[in-house]
Amino acid sequence: MMTERQTPEYVNVTATLFEREIVPRNRPAILRGLVAHWPAVQAAKQSAEAACAHLKRFDRGTLLESLNAEPSSGGRFFYTDDLRGFNFRKQKESVGAFLDRLLGAQSMPSSPAMYVQSAPIPMHLPQWDQENVNPLLPAGIFPRIWIGNAVTATTHSDLADNLACLVAGKRRFTVFPPDQLRNLYIGPLEFSPAGRPVSMVDLEQPDLARYPKFAEALASAEVAELEPGDAIYIPYYWWHHVRSLEPFNVLVNYWWNEGATSEERVSPYEGLMLALLTIRDLPPSQREVWREIFEHYIF
Repeated sequence: MMTERQTPEYVNVTATLFEREIVPRNRPAILRGLVAHWPAVQAAKQSAEAACAHLKRFDRGTLLESLNAEPSSGGRFFYTDDLRGFNFRKQKESVGAFLDRLLGAQSMPSSPAMYVQSAPIPMHLPQWDQENVNPLLPAGIFPRIWIGNAVTATTHSDLADNLACLVAGKRRFTVFPPDQLRNLYIGPLEFSPAGRPVSMVDLEQPDLARYPKFAEALASAEVAELEPGDAIYIPYYWWHHVRSLEPFNVLVNYWWNEGATSEERVSPYEGLMLALLTIRDLPPSQREVWREIFEHYIF
């Protein structure tokens, strides 16, 4: 198995240090205690009930989407065995209703896996970010909230830089450089449980007989374990596996993309999909021609 390499850590991070030193390195970084002063973090350190009470103050009853899976899922939101569907169901509910269900599930001997992912805070918890201000990023970069129990987000990547701040619980991030794409055994591009393509390998129990190159990915991986108040910076397209380690977890993250314009852009994934559809069935000699054309005009 993996010989764990720890992600570099920083303390007392200022906006200047973040902008001039951490981001230009283009590597993940733990920012210890970055948001320990947040009222949300202070409430979470008291209890899960106090953390929920803090969040409910801002709940306006708007409906968001929660993911729910059977206890047999082990908290891993993934495909069904035949890859034709997912092992979870979705339902619409308010933040407050979800929090009540989540607290109630903690007393169950075998609780279902429950998760709210990437919910825009200005839409569902207006004014929350005025009490819990990001110390590093401009106000125009809005926060999203992730709430759940002991669940796992399968290895995936984002087309943006990511600053993830832990409010409650503990989380373990395992990160892989972008060049490990070929060793992660990525699943379907157009059909994914996470909205982005995910690795088909179970990081907790990797089947190296079936996925032998994953051993090389593990050799390049870094691990970061966060406590409430800590944050992690994950650069554009770095792959990351996220495991929540406690029955109650809350994380707030911020995505931004310096390469994007102010206007809506077509995702590079759409260009990739079009290229796949138009080039994959060409004869090998013609595909080699298009490899050269792409290298010249795009790269």
